[in-house]
Amino acid sequence: MDNVDYVNTFIAVAPDSAAETGVTPPAKENPTVAARTFELVHGHPYEFTSGDVIFTVWADRRNVPAEERDAARAEFYSKGQPCLRSSDLGKRYGWGIHADAAGRVAAYAIDSPEYAALASGASPTDGSVVAITRAMRSSR
Repeated sequence: MDNVDYVNTFIAVAPDSAAETGVTPPAKENPTVAARTFELVHGHPYEFTSGDVIFTVWADRRNVPAEERDAARAEFYSKGQPCLRSSDLGKRYGWGIHADAAGRVAAYAIDSPEYAALASGASPTDGSVVAITRAMRSSR
């Protein structure tokens, strides 16, 4: 497991976020980190771990060839990396991120019933208990 993975945890929207609904990060010719992260987490629910998402976004932005990704991933995680708590999805765009028992992640809009269940400590997939943390504040 990479040092950024969570298990049975919900990352709720940051306490200083103004988001009242989940908003898709804007599409651009060169997608932002938030847009790439959203595509992986929301577009492929419970398929990737946090470590997979963070590394894939980094590698895609740097055009790391597929045959070099294993070595690049080992080098990338040889030093500390920010986790999904620092993502704009939870700080700006109104998306909470749930990591299941296997560490795979999915995104839920702040105004969804699934978000409400997770924020109360229950997994929407099987009702199991989840730990709750929050995305990092945008300001101190």
